[in-house]
Amino acid sequence: MFSGLRSPALLLGSLYLYLFQVVASPVPARNETEIQNLVARSVTTMTAAQLSALAPYTQLARAAYCPSSRISSWSCGQACNAIPGFQPTLTGGDGNAVQLHFVGYWPSQNSVVVAYQGTDPTQFLSILTDIDIVMKKPSSSLFPGLPSNILVHGGFADQHAKTATTILTEVKRLISAKGATSVILAGHSLGGALSELAALHMVLNLPSSIHVKAVTYGTPRVGNPAFASYFDSKVPDFQRINNEKDIIPIVPGRGLGFQHPHGEIHLISPNNAVACSGNDATDSKCTIATVPNIFVGNILDHLGPYQGINIGTIFCN
Repeated sequence: MFSGLRSPALLLGSLYLYLFQVVASPVPARNETEIQNLVARSVTTMTAAQLSALAPYTQLARAAYCPSSRISSWSCGQACNAIPGFQPTLTGGDGNAVQLHFVGYWPSQNSVVVAYQGTDPTQFLSILTDIDIVMKKPSSSLFPGLPSNILVHGGFADQHAKTATTILTEVKRLISAKGATSVILAGHSLGGALSELAALHMVLNLPSSIHVKAVTYGTPRVGNPAFASYFDSKVPDFQRINNEKDIIPIVPGRGLGFQHPHGEIHLISPNNAVACSGNDATDSKCTIATVPNIFVGNILDHLGPYQGINIGTIFCN
């Protein structure tokens, strides 16, 4: 979401429509079970090695903003150079009605990769996807066996559905052709939300022998608590990285019925990060305590740097 800065007026207008919900809606009261869960949560300091290991996924999320022609030839500058030997096999989207995306094979990891572009604030239809926050039930054909109480952000669900079947078909083809043993999903902002949905979609539609991993950056909330809990049970290998005082991870507001799944890593400052356990962890070092509302946040942190790597339309070079 809001990952370029070429149109400040459009950006601010979109933020107003989307973010006022955070301060307009109260945080729901916690029941006894939720309070007990909070006690069990922990915060762990990330090591330098753990932070360095995230860099390839950051570059994949960055690459997703680049034009399809540059992805097809794997010549998107720093992001592509950081992952030599990557073999893109499918590109698509126009960055407006349909987010840019790509699928490919990563030989050194024997993995299929799916990456989604985040919002370009100069593209009106992309912004409409972000602000369509009315929750809906996900498609039963895309998410077979999903519990009936699960609801997700309507705009994100509709955007994911536009390319889900085509992407899954290519993923299955590459798994068969390459003997891949895992699928990796990456994305930033709106692209992170799509990667989150796609991770669950993959788990529900691929053999259990295929490991699914998702790494997202500056991701808004995607669904309700039932979605978060179900996602936790189905996609244990999930990391969502939040940068300093980025405001996008605190929207849409919890008062509107949204909740993040597990996997938060909060980059507090360069080379200083913590892993926050639980869903929407409230420890003082985690995001929703550091950024309790949009007025104490910084939208520029949404673009990074994520351990030295900026992500967004203007950083495809």
